[in-house]
Order: sequence, then C-alpha cells, then structure tokens
Amino acid sequence: MATLVYIEDHEGELQKDSLGVLGKAAQLGNDVAAILCGAGVKGLAGELGRYGAKRVLVADDPALDAPLPQPRVDVLAGLFADRRFDTVLFGASVLTADIAAGLAARLDAGLNWDLVDLELREGKLVGKRPALQDSVIVEVGWKSERRLALIRSGTFEPVESGGKAEVEGIPVEVEEWSAQATMLERAHAESEGPNIEEADVVVAGGRGLGKPENFSLVEDLAKALGGAVAATRAVVDAGWYPYSAQVGQTGKTVAPRLYIACGISGAIQHKVGMQGSGTIVAINKDPNAPIFEYSDLGVVGDVHEIVPKLAELVRQRKGA
Repeated sequence: MATLVYIEDHEGELQKDSLGVLGKAAQLGNDVAAILCGAGVKGLAGELGRYGAKRVLVADDPALDAPLPQPRVDVLAGLFADRRFDTVLFGASVLTADIAAGLAARLDAGLNWDLVDLELREGKLVGKRPALQDSVIVEVGWKSERRLALIRSGTFEPVESGGKAEVEGIPVEVEEWSAQATMLERAHAESEGPNIEEADVVVAGGRGLGKPENFSLVEDLAKALGGAVAATRAVVDAGWYPYSAQVGQTGKTVAPRLYIACGISGAIQHKVGMQGSGTIVAINKDPNAPIFEYSDLGVVGDVHEIVPKLAELVRQRKGA
C-alpha cells in the first residue's frame, strides 16, 4: 500500500490534524509520503520528517497560493498517474473535504469520511467511524483499489519521531477549468487566544448564559486559563457568537485536555464535537441536564455566580 498524506498549512504553519494523520500513517508502515501544496511552502517541508514522512513531495507554485480545492485536485490526480499511489489520507477541514470529494470524482475512487481510527488487517486498510449519533463504532472498507480517507479533526495527536525526509519538488500543472475560480478576499475572524481545535483548554458557552453580553464571563475564564472560547449551535444560530467557535455535529470537533461547559444542556449534537476531551467539567443549574451524564465533574449552580468566582480563583492561584 503506497500511502500519501495531504499536509495542510495555514499562513506558514503546518496544521495539527495533518501532522497527526501523518504520524498514524507512519505507524501503519509501508511506503508513506507527504504532499505539501501551496506558494512559498518549500521551507516547511523539512519539518515533516520529524512526524513520520519518509518522502515529502512539494508542489510550490503561485497557482496554489489561494486555498482553493480544484488546483490541488489536479496535483493529486497527477500523482496517482505518475507515482502510483493508491491511498490518500486527509485531516478533515473545510478545504480538505472539498479536495477529497473532487479527487474521488476525478479518479472514481472510494472515499470514507469522519474516521476515528485506521488499521491494517491482512494487508487491507480498515477504517473505523462513529455511527448512530456516535453510540457505536463501525468498520468500513473500500471496494475500489484507490482509497481516500478523511480523518475526524482532533483524532490523532502529532508524534515526533525525529526522522528525516527526502524532499522533492514536483511540477504543477493546473487544468484550464481549475483556474476559473479566483479568491477575491481572505476574511479572518478576529479572536484572541488559541484556536479551539489546537487549545489544551476550551471554555464553551450555551443558551444558559442568558444573553450574548454574558459571553464575557466565558471569555474571562478562558483568558485566565490560557484557553479558547467555544459555543453551541443554538448560541451561534441566535447570533450570539461567530460560527468559527461552534463545537458540535455541524461545527468543529475538539479534543482539549480540559473542556468546561457553561450553561450547556448537552444535546447529542454537541456531545459529538467534544466527547474526546480529556476532562469534561459541566456547570448548569439544571441537575437533570444531559451533559452531566458524560461529564467527569458536574457543578449544579448558576453560571453567572460560579464562572466569575472560578476565574478569580484561577488568577489568584496563578498570581495574576
């Protein structure tokens, strides 16, 4: 099995999920290579040997400057023809989901998504995916000899192996139709603190906060802990907080060491996005809230009273 791992970067920084998938692929063995696409990304290639890549193929071209999927589909499709790769693994994101879907259509390849584990069984790749609202894990395979897989965000942590990789630049040929779309502007959400998908601590707020102004309580606690702020879908739909912070089935999946849920009832859709957290703490005035069923620590009380006191206690302990 010749495996290619797509490495995503953002503004010169290699993305954690991609590096985690690369490490998992290296553990499975066989021929593992990484592909890095972009403009001015060649300098990042040397880092990938530390995460398990034996070879790094670099498609560095101005045509790949904008994070658009179709030119990247062209690059990957060419590698299938020239290098005889049969498997491509992606860490799931908005961009990689588009790339994987386009590549599957181009190559008539099998695509499995939302995977939380991979293993080799008698020489065949087997994926594992949650089903029935994450209540069971099912095993999935591929009928075609060309296999594509999207790995759920936060599934694999990057592991440094200390190795070195052979770096090779590859030519970039973009089809005429792939160059029809152009990016006019890149919008950046204004935020402070770490990204919710990268943070060790996430403090999330729900409708129990009462009104959007009360999200300052969650932000204050997150700042004290050095963490990131997240929100539920209900809060985002109500316009209280931006979608980029949404955790859940239709938002982002996070797996921090500590997840603090403030005023969140704990619907299954939210559980899907944060159940991989190391320690889950829930604060809710309703003792029957579903979130207490899967929390490691539950605090029954008013978030408007408890959260400010908790933030102050953290600052006192830190001497801030």
